[in-house]
Amino acid sequence: MSMGAPTATRSMDVAGPWTPRTARIANVKQEAPGIATYELVFEEERRAASYRFAPGQFNMLYLPGMGEAAISISSDPEKYGSFLHTVRVAGNVTQALSRKSAGDQILVRGPFGSAWPVEKCRGGDVVIACGGVGLAPLRPAIYQIINHRAQYGRVFLLYGARTPNDLLYADEYDAWRAAGIEVVITVDLGASEWTGHIGVVPVLFYRLRLNAPQTHVLTCGPEIMIRFVVFEALARKVKREQIHLSMERNMNCAMGFCGHCQLGPTFVCKDGPVFTYAQMEPYLHLEDL
Repeated sequence: MSMGAPTATRSMDVAGPWTPRTARIANVKQEAPGIATYELVFEEERRAASYRFAPGQFNMLYLPGMGEAAISISSDPEKYGSFLHTVRVAGNVTQALSRKSAGDQILVRGPFGSAWPVEKCRGGDVVIACGGVGLAPLRPAIYQIINHRAQYGRVFLLYGARTPNDLLYADEYDAWRAAGIEVVITVDLGASEWTGHIGVVPVLFYRLRLNAPQTHVLTCGPEIMIRFVVFEALARKVKREQIHLSMERNMNCAMGFCGHCQLGPTFVCKDGPVFTYAQMEPYLHLEDL
């Protein structure tokens, strides 16, 4: 039993979700300490040509003998032939993946899950607020908006990391700004050469003058950050139904069978990972979530 309809359209290309497909690692880019982006290409040409995903969806990456992990897709959804996963080393599977290099093979199944409501955001303003590796699942939404920039109002990216060295995709910020995204970066701990903001992401809301009825907020990161982003959005009269958050850190099997991601009647991997705040409000105040 789910809480209601998913927040966005699900992919129509999920035939045989239990069947993993072989993919080759085409490239590995080190993003930050313990975090790398893997470019994957399906070995089967037909699968490579037909593969599509929506911003916010995820794949299950499977390494035989180690297990599998749910990882959000981090590439431009309108660039085909290959796809990207930005992965932080956090367990046995991701540790094993970190030892892989270009030319190696892994198994992939998906895509799964609900998506960021980029279509619903058209004609309005968008605030993307994220922290750490939480930028990875929002990167496809950024590119989707850039690809159709004239159809959106003001678009803000509020992004933070622990230190300047922990910032993801730092070489892309100027291009995002040139494409019409107002990018504001902050860190918890600055360095001698750092001249940007220091502090947490929610504090950056003071810079914004929002037209609340036409504003959508998309947020992903540590749950404590999400709580305060929601607080700042609500304080500016953004509707609960227009605040969208990813609970991807709770995902596990992608099918809702293992129960690890269950929140009340909802399974994050099956009914999410993207929800509205109205759906998640009862759970964001639970201790240890």
